[in-house]
Amino acid sequence: MVAGLIGKQRLAYDLWGDTVNIAAHMESHGIAGEIQVSAATHALISDQFACDAGGEVAVAGRPPMHVYRVSGRRRDHAHD
Repeated sequence: MVAGLIGKQRLAYDLWGDTVNIAAHMESHGIAGEIQVSAATHALISDQFACDAGGEVAVAGRPPMHVYRVSGRRRDHAHD
């Protein structure tokens, strides 16, 4: 990801890159009020959070991404 300022008189901060593109595609395929994560993030949080398979998200120039919906904290980690 790359971030930078655009403009000379009226500055705007913007982000570019593959990470931003993936996030935009995940958002457009998400459900309002739910948290959707990638398979890599799911692997990192699955011991503390229960997740349901959310299907696949098409991202231009990449294979479909498998995503998960976070359904809540696991009981044994509810007070961490």
